[in-house]
Amino acid sequence: MPKYSKSHYDITPLSAEKVAELAKKLDEESYRVTQKAGTEPPFCGNLLDNKKDGFYACIVCGLPLFSSEHKFKSGTGWPSFYREFDPEHVARKVDKSHGMVRTEILCARCGAHLGHVFEDGPPPTGERHCLNSAALRFYEKGAPLPPESRPAQLETAYFAGGCFWGVEHYFQKGPGVIDAVSGYMQGDVENPTYKQVCYENTGHAETVKVVFDPQRITYRQLLEAFFKMHDPTQLNRQGPDVGEQYRSGIWYTSPEQKKEAEAYIAELTERKAFPGKIVTQVEPAKTFWPAEDYHQDYIAKTGRACHVSNPWVK
Repeated sequence: MPKYSKSHYDITPLSAEKVAELAKKLDEESYRVTQKAGTEPPFCGNLLDNKKDGFYACIVCGLPLFSSEHKFKSGTGWPSFYREFDPEHVARKVDKSHGMVRTEILCARCGAHLGHVFEDGPPPTGERHCLNSAALRFYEKGAPLPPESRPAQLETAYFAGGCFWGVEHYFQKGPGVIDAVSGYMQGDVENPTYKQVCYENTGHAETVKVVFDPQRITYRQLLEAFFKMHDPTQLNRQGPDVGEQYRSGIWYTSPEQKKEAEAYIAELTERKAFPGKIVTQVEPAKTFWPAEDYHQDYIAKTGRACHVSNPWVK
């Protein structure tokens, strides 16, 4: 299952075979440091005194690890940073080598040894990430970036299929889905509450916002999953839940999404995939208002069952 950081980078661990392939391209010192947990001599690294704006990526796999914004002069002889580019990009483990107990830091994607982190850094973290220049590649701000050092180019889709609890839960399991959030859309009241949506005819539909990586999962696959998760022939209801807020809808964000949604509905209709007429609305997306916190990840938190079935099980 692909894994993404909160800053939208693909941090799926690489296989041992892939790491070995990438490591073959390293020079002798970078290989020694990253693959054999070596340490370069102090005051010798080529990035120690680098003051340019940009970020420092893993020299093996290209994942951004540290930013010039957080670099400081520690006087230790190694490049030092008080925090990571993204905490999910840097892994930590206990290192008991050389008769000491330290915290080793590694690239979360490829496992390359980077250095160690110590608790003698400046505010606000109080940490000093002590790095080997040989483990890093610097990219100056504005410079062209290779694909492996860029965030995933994500897209967003919106689906309404009755109660959002189950729809959100199973969309999150889609390979290539970064996030799924429950909320309200297509209504007339700004920032509505659950109570308003249920009892005050605001016009909103319970909706799930799906953020996805189109390189991992297509919009067509999301459509297919959506129509497996609910009954699109039920008007203003879904199972035991009755009301306009439980209507079936696809709120598109681009002409391409509109075209694909309408074409897929036509396809389902032509092959009579459902016994009745499909009443799913296809409309341009209005403002998405996130639902209250207690609605988010509701099934995962409570373990409650839902009428929605898992669309990813073959």
